[in-house]
Amino acid sequence: MLNTYFRVIVGSMILLSVVLTVYVHPNWMWFTVFIGVNLIQSAFTKWCLLETILMKLGIKKEGGNCSTS
Repeated sequence: MLNTYFRVIVGSMILLSVVLTVYVHPNWMWFTVFIGVNLIQSAFTKWCLLETILMKLGIKKEGGNCSTS
């Protein structure tokens, strides 16, 4: 269940950042870069802030971390 929430939130954030880049200001692209860097970081460190937040909100972890399916 955790991976489902994670993927929906991250996907929504990426789409939101693209829309903001196109319609508001090009500097919103840095938000997309930030998301990408965090995904890469979580693959190496096996730690993800979003995962920690979701678990504190009571979402059950099904195994693995942000970078596993």
